[in-house]
Amino acid sequence: MKKTIVNLLIFGVFILLSSFSNQKEDTCSLIIEVSDLRNSEGVVQYALYNRMDAFPDEHYEKYYKKLSAKIVNGISTVTFENLPIGKYAVNILHDEDSDGKIKKGILLPKEGIGFSNFQSISLFNRPSFSKASFQLNEDYTIQVKIIYM
Repeated sequence: MKKTIVNLLIFGVFILLSSFSNQKEDTCSLIIEVSDLRNSEGVVQYALYNRMDAFPDEHYEKYYKKLSAKIVNGISTVTFENLPIGKYAVNILHDEDSDGKIKKGILLPKEGIGFSNFQSISLFNRPSFSKASFQLNEDYTIQVKIIYM
């Protein structure tokens, strides 16, 4: 009898502790909207970053999450779901030939690129995680401007 009570108590503590470990951490959704694309060819590639040392990422290798979306009438939108609360930055490519790479001329990209918090880029306004990042504490929608050089 005593052994049964001890086993029931141990089982009850196990169930109680398990319920705490299964609680979901707070997560958010991020909607990214892009408009004014110069055409509807290819796809838009959306790369999301959560580390300063990974951004900018010209070869799209160090991202936290990446999605691609179709273009309809010069507009594209994606939703990143179940993101932990934190600091993020976005890098976007209008991948007109759908090869997953930035096409370049001599130095400048031939395809459109965009970064969160940037309306233009130049030698004096280069993308960095500190400039492009934003705090995500709740569901959020941002618009990113695509820049064609």
